[in-house]
Amino acid sequence: MSNGSNKPWIQPEWPGKDAVKILITHREGGVSQPPYDCLNLGAHVGDDPESVAANRLILGTFLPSDPIWLNQTHGTTVFDADHWVPYGPSGYTEPPAADAAIATLPNFVLSIMTADCLPVLLASTDGQVIGAAHAGWRGLSAGILEATVSAMRRKVAKDDLEIQAYLGPAIGPMAFQVGEEVRAIFVLHDHHSDAAFKACDEPGKFMADIYQLAKLRLQAVGVTSIEGGCECTFQNERFYSYRRDRITGRMASLIWKSNS
Repeated sequence: MSNGSNKPWIQPEWPGKDAVKILITHREGGVSQPPYDCLNLGAHVGDDPESVAANRLILGTFLPSDPIWLNQTHGTTVFDADHWVPYGPSGYTEPPAADAAIATLPNFVLSIMTADCLPVLLASTDGQVIGAAHAGWRGLSAGILEATVSAMRRKVAKDDLEIQAYLGPAIGPMAFQVGEEVRAIFVLHDHHSDAAFKACDEPGKFMADIYQLAKLRLQAVGVTSIEGGCECTFQNERFYSYRRDRITGRMASLIWKSNS
């Protein structure tokens, strides 16, 4: 990843970055006070609303339009952002309840907020359609990535649409402890998932590799160009981590089609 000088985000290197732009915020560069310091973008975590609004304005100076914020529920609903109308009698008064969004229109900024869950940014190799998904273990096991890829392909009526993915910062395999019930859900779906779980000294507990689990899900639906998957939010205090801090902010992973 490369970091823009004095900018509150990191910009991953990945193919097709001229046609499709992505960036990921971290905790630096905002106005929120502890324990939300500094660039908290989550309006649902107990932070001062004015601070959150100010942080979103700071982020907005680097974007072509206001991000489409979702009300994430750890489900599998995919929102078609091409229908986004934020104002007026037919507009949305609340963020759409969904854990993924897709778009074909330029400069529609899709956003996923996280603090340990895995953000997955997606784009077709021809630049026609983009997607963003919130892949915590619940949504991941329920099929949020499959649902997003399917929605992208339906959107442009191409069952064989080639898609590339970027895996943003999430809790890493050395920090993500889960129980046997979580392991069983993934292994029941795909026995290859067993390799993503390492037994702990504590009986019935495993260290889970959410990056590997996401890759398996993506590869199963034909997405083989996968970048990222190397940042641990728990171990790197530059990122927000719910498991580490409990009361904390949220960062955003964003993607949009460039008009240029």
